[in-house]
Amino acid sequence: MKRILIVDDDKDLRFNLSCILKEEGHEVIAASDGKQALNALAENVPDLVLLDVRLPGMDGVELLEEMKKIEKNLPIIMLTAYSDVKSAVKAMKSGAFDYITKPFDEEELILVIEKALHMQDLSREVKSLKKKLGQMPAPIEETMGDSPRIKQVLKQVEIIAATNMTVILQGESGTGKELIAKMIHEKSLRKDKPFIAIDSGAIPDTLVESELFGYEKGAFTGAEERKDGKFEQANGGTLFFDEITNLSNSIQMKLLRAVQERKFQHLGGKKDISVDVRIIVATNISLSEAVRTGKFRDDLFHRLNEFHIDLPPLRERKEDLPILIKYFLDGANRDLNRKVEDFSGEAMRFLLDYHWPGNVRELKNVIKRAVLLADSKEITLDCLSLNNGNQPIQSHLQFDTSTSKEGVSLKTMKGNATKQIEETMIKEALTKAGGNKTKAARILKIDRMTLYSKIKEFQIK
Repeated sequence: MKRILIVDDDKDLRFNLSCILKEEGHEVIAASDGKQALNALAENVPDLVLLDVRLPGMDGVELLEEMKKIEKNLPIIMLTAYSDVKSAVKAMKSGAFDYITKPFDEEELILVIEKALHMQDLSREVKSLKKKLGQMPAPIEETMGDSPRIKQVLKQVEIIAATNMTVILQGESGTGKELIAKMIHEKSLRKDKPFIAIDSGAIPDTLVESELFGYEKGAFTGAEERKDGKFEQANGGTLFFDEITNLSNSIQMKLLRAVQERKFQHLGGKKDISVDVRIIVATNISLSEAVRTGKFRDDLFHRLNEFHIDLPPLRERKEDLPILIKYFLDGANRDLNRKVEDFSGEAMRFLLDYHWPGNVRELKNVIKRAVLLADSKEITLDCLSLNNGNQPIQSHLQFDTSTSKEGVSLKTMKGNATKQIEETMIKEALTKAGGNKTKAARILKIDRMTLYSKIKEFQIK
């Protein structure tokens, strides 16, 4: 419910407008002249003002200018007769949101009001977010935030860091598993020793054993000198296996011995080598499920599963987005030597509403690309969507693929597809709502202003 001030010396018009607005669910206050209007404004600033151009004493344009001195961002819609259009244009230059000529169409009036209120809400939301972003300190790590889910993760990190227990980190790609592993290491007594990360899927099977355990001179063709493996390099510190399910069964077996006994042999060697290494592993699938399907050894799983941390996807902790957006914006500005300050209302809305299948990593990349593409100090929606392979709305449509000799552009097809989706959804919503546009807007989860515009665009009867 919004609070709307009507300023008009016509008693009947004030009454009729009040009835219309109350039916729309708004609170209405009324004033017959400038003095009453300013008093009402001083008591409680409304969300919107309907202001007649012609008023006794102080005229509407003068009153608008006075109101703007009190509340700069207050949306004001001018009510004017055809003969006063010139005055309305003057009012627009003084900061009026729009004007409506008398006698006005009810639906047109509601449409303009909804548009003004929508813009006001968006402006307030963006202002609030900017304030929030400005107050928030940059996070120490990319995956940090203030949500209950991430707070639980950080609490678990604090608990486990002080021990030597083996840790399994489970979460979707891009949720920051390596970052959490580094946090555990940095908070442990091993922080002054090496942190060695291994991408289990990036090393060819033929080289995994020598990379992990090292080799002796002459162990194989090309082994011209002795080389330490990752276990020795990480001695005293932490060894992190990313996507551990990519390791072959034979390597899993050798890894089990090394983890259990804290000793191993070089490839081509006969002497046991003892090490003191903490093991942290990461996976984007359930290790217990991998055991069940035979992809992962049962004995190795139980040896590693001393402590388990689940990392939530970004879509389940969207309250962390403002912190992360600010953090990545600052980082991208530093990396690219840019000075982008903020986001447009539409761009910010996209960032907050998008489901982020690539999680924190995707958010970071989208913002960095947007900073690079921005041609002003503000990031627009176009900067976020350009070359973005993930669309916020996924749809499956059947297209008529027959084309002319010249063919049809992908851009045109994409635009037509979007319109087809919108038109179909609006028609279905109107049918469900029995033609009631207010109910249809609620079904579609859009404001009525947008619905009226789409109905007009698609010429829906």
